[in-house]
Amino acid sequence: MPSAIIEGDLSAKALRFAIIVSRFNSFVTDRLLAGALDALARCGCPEEKIGIIKVPGSWEMPVVARELARAKRHDAIIALGAVIRGDTPHFDYVAGEAARGLAQVATESGIPVGFGVLTTNTVEQAVDRAGGKGGNKGFDAAMSAIEMANLMRRLRKPSA
Repeated sequence: MPSAIIEGDLSAKALRFAIIVSRFNSFVTDRLLAGALDALARCGCPEEKIGIIKVPGSWEMPVVARELARAKRHDAIIALGAVIRGDTPHFDYVAGEAARGLAQVATESGIPVGFGVLTTNTVEQAVDRAGGKGGNKGFDAAMSAIEMANLMRRLRKPSA
């Protein structure tokens, strides 16, 4: 039996969040944002502890996330976007580099980044994952960010 299990909880009362939202495919990302804000509110995060930053698209998210992480004003960052496959390889570059860049920010800064960037084959799939039958991945990304922010606080706390 392990001597201790360390995990985060879902209380956002004492946490600060930055939400980066892509304007591209806003008919999807607006729903993701609503889901993320709902999750934060349900977990007790006051509105004044939430910053929303709009960017042109998912490609621009990593550089903004890096700047936010450097400022160290937030306990976690939530990235929300929708990259929908088209007829060219553009999808692969944008989706891959957004994911890689956001993961790199989290790894290098130690600040959790909730990944709510949809990568779908169709518009219908994106809508389904932004509040339709597939749930709301913005909500899910915010819940992960809350849990990870609390976990990181616990891991950084000196042992008694």
